[in-house]
Amino acid sequence: MTKIFYILMLFVIFLACGDRESQFDASVTVPVSVEEVKLRSIEEFITTTGTARAMKEAELPAETNGYYRPGKNKSGKPFTLGDMVDTSDVIVYLDNPELVNNTKIASQKLNLDISKSELEKQKALYEKGGVTLRELKNAEQAYIDAQYNYENAKLQLAKLKVKSPFKGVIVDLPYYTQGTRVQTNALMAKVMNYEKLYMEVNYPGKYLGRIRVGQRVRALNYTMPEDTLWGRITQTSPAIDADTRTFKASIEIANPEWKFRPGMFIKAETIVARKDSAIVIPKDIIVQSRGARRVFVVQRGAADERRIETGLENPMEVEVVQGLSVDERLIVKGYETLSDNTRVKVIR
Repeated sequence: MTKIFYILMLFVIFLACGDRESQFDASVTVPVSVEEVKLRSIEEFITTTGTARAMKEAELPAETNGYYRPGKNKSGKPFTLGDMVDTSDVIVYLDNPELVNNTKIASQKLNLDISKSELEKQKALYEKGGVTLRELKNAEQAYIDAQYNYENAKLQLAKLKVKSPFKGVIVDLPYYTQGTRVQTNALMAKVMNYEKLYMEVNYPGKYLGRIRVGQRVRALNYTMPEDTLWGRITQTSPAIDADTRTFKASIEIANPEWKFRPGMFIKAETIVARKDSAIVIPKDIIVQSRGARRVFVVQRGAADERRIETGLENPMEVEVVQGLSVDERLIVKGYETLSDNTRVKVIR
């Protein structure tokens, strides 16, 4: 009888302890932060890097020899590095009196005027039968030759003025003392226009079918994180390099305010897919468990584990196509130690 009583007492004590443990476990809650599940846009993009190049650049050599004389900018000072130039601006003069004399520009212009008058005279006489067709053709030939000679003289004189072929900025301007004799082909200046930039980049071979001409590209530079430019894919190679397992592509970037500079190291995010209305969640809150992707939502004060199916994704976000509903409370902080049905306390 005593033995039976002893066993019953142990059983009662065990039940009491178990009940206290249950009460203790029920009182333990994990603090978590949540955000409501909403519909928003998401982009899937492929990232690569490259060096920005100016769409227009030109080295301006001396096309003839002459004595160096710097041109002047709009403020009346000699051109310097960083100055903007237009096609009408003379960056450098090459004074060459001998060349000027040899072109005989005034004589060539006078000869052209005389030849033109003679041709008009011959045309009038030919209509009246006063000259032969041969005489008229000789007058036409003389006029054409005079035109060529005059235009050639102007071309020779144009070599004495170094100009940019497009609107741009001076990025190189070798120093010469005024009056120094410059030889033909010596570099006088280098000009760039980088209102548009281009990049030659390499993508991993696995993306060969996903990178296409016309796709939008977001361009970023780590020294200017607040500035984002937009471009597009202009060319793609159909072949994968056997050594690097990559393929080449070209990107053109609009740079209307000239913020990015040639030579900058650029990160390019090529947008390959986009949805404007999707359930999008932070990528780093997804837990890989039992061969599936899982997240936690708050249901009746406890963590509810959800297995999710995903769609578009990028390094920061992912689209959820199954497993979550709009307006559910998704746990975004404190999820690391949770399991299904863990009691939670929401703190914002």
